[in-house]
Amino acid sequence: MKKVYIETYGCQMNVSDTEVVFSILGEEGYVRTESIDEADVIMANTCAVRDNAEQRILGRIEHFNIQRRRRKVIIGILGCMAERQKDALLASGKVDVVAGPDAYRRLPQLLAAAADGPQIDVTLSRDETYAEIMPTRTDTNGVSAFISIMRGCNNVCSYCVVPFTRGAERSRDHHTIVREACACVEQGYKEVTLLGQNVDSYNDGEVNFAGLLRLVAESCPALRLRFSTSNP
Repeated sequence: MKKVYIETYGCQMNVSDTEVVFSILGEEGYVRTESIDEADVIMANTCAVRDNAEQRILGRIEHFNIQRRRRKVIIGILGCMAERQKDALLASGKVDVVAGPDAYRRLPQLLAAAADGPQIDVTLSRDETYAEIMPTRTDTNGVSAFISIMRGCNNVCSYCVVPFTRGAERSRDHHTIVREACACVEQGYKEVTLLGQNVDSYNDGEVNFAGLLRLVAESCPALRLRFSTSNP
């Protein structure tokens, strides 16, 4: 079994995405580790909203490559910076896998092929929500969990890179959200935060965001609900 170490930077959505990645890789026999020194795969789930965040990641890539000098490891960059800086990351020769926010299902194949050369998938999707994947929770306090309800944004604000790194808005099936919230209760969590780049735009057929809040609250009455980010 290969061990995977992931550092997560940026927003709560990236934390949620990392949990999805651990779940996908876990199905293929990979095991999560919190020790970079024993990892076979070292990855960073990245943010591109601020330049400072990207500069920090570039510094971490240098640190990851120190591990490569000691032993054979695969280095991957995931998320928004992977989407925005894909060409520069591959050209650096210091990264084996570059995967955008909608390419996580293909990570097992990308990692397997990395032995033959650098691998990249930054294709943005109009329908990927990872709806049926039950995340592998990384929060060790067992109190609060994140649930992604939608992905992307259509606002295209002049100051924001999100629509270009996470694509267009699409909402997750509300049944899977309720099921995940109920699973959190069974696992002992006391509150969940419903996540999206713009949760107010959530729309799954006849269920809008207010309707989703009502469904989750009625299905899990003991659960405290939060949400982020809203843009009325």
